[in-house]
Parts: sequence; C-alpha cells; structure tokens
Amino acid sequence: RFPDASSKSGLARRRLVTARKKRASPTFADAARDAFERACLDELDALKPGNVHVHSEGHGMTVRDFRKSAKAAAVAIAKPGLSVGARIEAAVAATLAAVACNTNLGIVLLGAPLVHAALSFDPAHPATEKRFRNALEKILKDLTVEDAKFAFAAIKDAKPAGLGKSNRYDVNAPAKVTLHAAMREAAKRDCIARQYANGFKDVLNFGVPALRAARARFADHSKGETWATTAVYLGFLGKFADSHIVRKHGAKAAGQVQSEAAEIADGLAHAGDPDRMTWVLTAFDTELKRRGINPGTSADLTVASLLAYRLLDIVAHRTAGRMGGVAP
Repeated sequence: RFPDASSKSGLARRRLVTARKKRASPTFADAARDAFERACLDELDALKPGNVHVHSEGHGMTVRDFRKSAKAAAVAIAKPGLSVGARIEAAVAATLAAVACNTNLGIVLLGAPLVHAALSFDPAHPATEKRFRNALEKILKDLTVEDAKFAFAAIKDAKPAGLGKSNRYDVNAPAKVTLHAAMREAAKRDCIARQYANGFKDVLNFGVPALRAARARFADHSKGETWATTAVYLGFLGKFADSHIVRKHGAKAAGQVQSEAAEIADGLAHAGDPDRMTWVLTAFDTELKRRGINPGTSADLTVASLLAYRLLDIVAHRTAGRMGGVAP
C-alpha cells in the first residue's frame, strides 16, 4: 500500500524539522568559542590593579576595545580544522581588524593550545583533567615549524610593547624551528612561553585550583565569581614576576609590584567580606597606572585559567554525551 500525498508531506516536514534541529544544535566548537569569549569578558569585570577593567581603563586602551577583541578573536581561535599556529594567526588578525591595536596577543597565545586540546579531545574515553593535560602536552610537543611561522607573523603584526630582540629564534627572522622549541628558548624570560615549555603547569597547577578555591570561598557573595577572578589575578601577580613589567620597567620594578601584590592577595584571602578590600585594590590600581605599570602577563594568565576551567567542564559534558556536535 502506497502512502498518500498528505503522508508524504508530513514525512517531508518531519525531516525538515529534524534537519533544522541538527543545524541549530550547538557544536563543540561553538562551546569552545563561547568559553574563550566568556573568559575574556569575565576577566574584564574584575578589579585588577594596573590592568584594564570595567572599574578603570588605562594605558591608552578601553574596555570597549577588549570586548570587541574578545568577540572577534573567539570566532577565529575556535574555528574547526586549524592548527595551533593558524589559530593564533587568525585570532590576532581578527583582533587587529576589529580594534586596530594589540589588546590580546598574550591571551591568544595561551588560548590557542587550550582550545585546540579541547577540540581534539577523544570523546570515546571518560573526561578527566589528567587526560586533558596529556592531550595538551602532546599538542605542545607536536607543534611544527609551520606553527612557528604563523605565530611569529602574528606577533610581528601585533607589535607587543618591549618585545626586543633575541639571539636565537627571533620572531623578526624566518622561523626555522618548531613553535615548541622557540617557546622553550624564551621560557626563562617570559611567563607565556613558559606555559608551552612546561605543559601549562602555572595555569593548571596554580591558576585553575586558585580559581576553584576562591569561587568556593566567595560562593555566598553576590559577585563571588568576579572576586574569585580578582583573587586569581593577584595570585599570579604575587607569585611570579610579571613578564610584561620586566620587559618595560625592569626586574626591580617587577619585584616590587610582586611583593605589593602578594601582601594584598593575602589580605583578600583572609577577608571575611571581600568588599572591604575594594579601597585597597583601587588605591593600588591608581598607583600602578600613575607609574605606567601594566601587569599584562598576569592578566593573560588569569584569562587562561578562566578558559581552562570552562574547557575542562565542557569536555566532561561532551564525553558524557551531553554536548552536540563533533570535534574537528
């Protein structure tokens, strides 16, 4: 017996609805893109002494610039099928097209391997932080000369302040080694390069746990997540000499800021009500900006920690079968 025309029409409609639902379902690349943009925006909402945030702009940059950069770079960095180096180049190019200045080179350099690791995660196995780390470490070690070419070009286009010259593997010269080798060479003088060399240990061993602890500590506060971000930023600034400060102002200035930040970070950690620390943070923020000091690397590491925190959660949901779409 043949179905009548109305049955055929109904079947066609059902197929069309199903196809539309499939197209509308969020892919994992969409989730990674949103995680990157959200990490950038959440970092902007936090009071970060010396850096640009919603409470105080500075250094010739605006919050609007950073928001536009976050949106533009997120689309490029999470595009399926790209290599790590291509993600870096695409995200920097998108940023410069959107705001015509370098607002997020460090964030992109840190974010590209994290996003790539999440997108390439094997959904056949249960998600754990250890598996994510293993995937990330393999990706870093497998970086190629082609990745270095893309990254070097992006760095040159972004024109970061205080870049200087290097006797080996200078970004102004043609890339002849892998991106991993180039980053290992720079690791002793640059905190971002160090993440490539050590498997993002500063982010995963310090930043993410600090974020989790601070979120738990401020869970009852109406702006607890924002205060947690501030705590992570101060934690990085107090634990490591900020590479951006070292490049622009020297090791002595960076050490002084590090000591000041460590004391304030301790005060925030022991504050019953974080709001009571606002005036201390604001005064520190004003003083750093008066001196022209921007702890940009600490801010970049904070964004990377926020991103890693989100990606670990997304990967866990995906391998549990609750996330639509496929990885590239």
